[in-house]
Amino acid sequence: MPVLQKTIRDIQDYYGQVLKTNADLKTSACCPLDAPPPRVQALLKNVHETVQARFYGCGSPLPVAAAHCTVLDLGCGTGRDAFILSQIVGSGGSVIGVDMTEEQLSVANQYVGWHMDRFGYSRPNVRFVRGYIEDLGAAGIQDASIDIVISNCVINLSPDKQAVFREIHRVLKPGGELYFSDVFAGRRVPAELQHDPVIRGECLGGALYIEDFRRMMRSIGFLDYRTVSKRQITLDDPEIARKAGMIDFYSMTLRAFKVELEDVCENYGHVAWYNGSIPECPHSFVLDDHHEFKTGQPAPVCGNTANMLSQTRYGDHFRIEGDFSTHYGLFDCTPQGPAAAASGACC
Repeated sequence: MPVLQKTIRDIQDYYGQVLKTNADLKTSACCPLDAPPPRVQALLKNVHETVQARFYGCGSPLPVAAAHCTVLDLGCGTGRDAFILSQIVGSGGSVIGVDMTEEQLSVANQYVGWHMDRFGYSRPNVRFVRGYIEDLGAAGIQDASIDIVISNCVINLSPDKQAVFREIHRVLKPGGELYFSDVFAGRRVPAELQHDPVIRGECLGGALYIEDFRRMMRSIGFLDYRTVSKRQITLDDPEIARKAGMIDFYSMTLRAFKVELEDVCENYGHVAWYNGSIPECPHSFVLDDHHEFKTGQPAPVCGNTANMLSQTRYGDHFRIEGDFSTHYGLFDCTPQGPAAAASGACC
């Protein structure tokens, strides 16, 4: 069997047969390292316990300001995040979950009606599609049809990550956002670990080396991605720790936008004011690990940040002053601390 097909089969077996609940995981890589934010905890109370028990995400990439949006959840599993998103987008929005594992989707589809009744919706705003995240066209996802793409600790499992990110770029609308959590590595993972079914299934074997990820994103057209959070993963299973050796693994949440950007942060004299009008964020809005916009307070920003705020769904919530007529050189918004090495650009 070709390596590609074997990798896919191993992942399907691990998540469809080996793992019965998240208690069967051998490491914390596929588990959130921090408690979800309060707004997500409140929405999670409306999600069926059976769906929650088979959740294998490592973060909380659940967007704000997303009412009435169309959201695509890559590797949706049993639908935990999709059902949270259903509440976030409201009855006027829609959520599409794509997954390749039949056993997972069976659980998700079983509880669609239960959740719609729970949310008080007269018709489902969530649908689940069996397919591969490397070929979203085959799953029926059209060009420029999605406002937000999320994924929670799934892209690392893909044997062709470049295809995944190309598809994400294709299906996003202009101004759309990719917001995802995943496992990354501080060095390239050796081939023997990439093909180890347990290491791969635990979200470690397919972890992208951070610098390879940066190069790939730029080649696709995401010239400046932003790091929202980053935490090092501890390997508590002795056998997995022995195999991993000195490789450092990180759980990271990142965002990128389908807008016109430069590959480094340039200074054009822009200033941004947050209006405080996003219901989930009345006092401040966090764009990334070093951009928190306090309501009503002016903040100098680079040209890329100005476009991220003005050319996306966040545009109605910000006032941006300045244009691109005068260039003042590089904009120094270098992150401080350990997250600095993980940023996609100087921002």
